[in-house]
Amino acid sequence: MSTQSHLGRKQRKDRFEADHRERAHRLALSLSRELRTRYGRRRLTVHKGDTVRILGGSYAGREERVARVDRRRFRVILDNVTLKKADAKLIQLPLTPGHLMLTKLNLADPWRRRILRVTTAEGEEAVPELPPETDSAASPAKEAEGEEGP
Repeated sequence: MSTQSHLGRKQRKDRFEADHRERAHRLALSLSRELRTRYGRRRLTVHKGDTVRILGGSYAGREERVARVDRRRFRVILDNVTLKKADAKLIQLPLTPGHLMLTKLNLADPWRRRILRVTTAEGEEAVPELPPETDSAASPAKEAEGEEGP
């Protein structure tokens, strides 16, 4: 349960001791105007596979797919949003939910379809397609398997 205290120590304690329902509630993002009118809701909990628009920071204005939701740290990790470290390694940049807005929903989850009152047919149409995995090393091997010798 969230505290009404103005003391930082109590707010931090409340955040640290939050149960899974409170964590999910804090990871709810606002919906875009199109989704608000379509579903009649203002906010919805973010899920893997959703597409979000970044509202603040150096990536502002970009729309990316959610790769992972970290409920423990209250962060959302997106595809193609990376940070270059000093040793030139790329790491995924975790973003706070306050800087994000949902633009497309992943309706593969039946619970989510029920909450939004979406039919199964509409849900299957709205499921975002995953990009095809390209593995250049596996491609020649598959071609070689397909060719049969005399």
